[in-house]
Amino acid sequence: MAKSPNKLEVLKLGNQLCFPLYACAKEVIKIYRKPLAKIGLTYTQYIVMVILWEFGEMSEKELGEKIYLDSGTLTPVLKKLEKFGFVKRQRMTEDERFVKITLTDNGVKLREKASNIPQALEGNIYLSYDEMITLYNLLNKALEGINERKTQ
Repeated sequence: MAKSPNKLEVLKLGNQLCFPLYACAKEVIKIYRKPLAKIGLTYTQYIVMVILWEFGEMSEKELGEKIYLDSGTLTPVLKKLEKFGFVKRQRMTEDERFVKITLTDNGVKLREKASNIPQALEGNIYLSYDEMITLYNLLNKALEGINERKTQ
């Protein structure tokens, strides 16, 4: 990425921060595909389950905020997880706009089967441990900045 490219240089792929972020995310998700297939989940379903394993019961809205998905994308994922028997969706009687998401016993048991999934990245991302921590921290800092700007 050039320091201060001229007006037309900014349109070169090598000057786009978005492209390596996009391509890397796509490739990392591809690495997860095979181990996730063994437990019958897609990457998005896996991330939903990770949040529920960590935080427990929550509303669909809270869940969507944690994983940056709108309800139009999240609802079909949750319906599929409910069909598989991993989560239960329940409309709140006091306000039917809110849907509470809880883990079923099968959803809790799936956590043990999924415990080896993060190791899929080992040997597949050619960064040292320290570099991965730095990348993780920088990406989270970028997300925080983006979210802060959205609320202003």
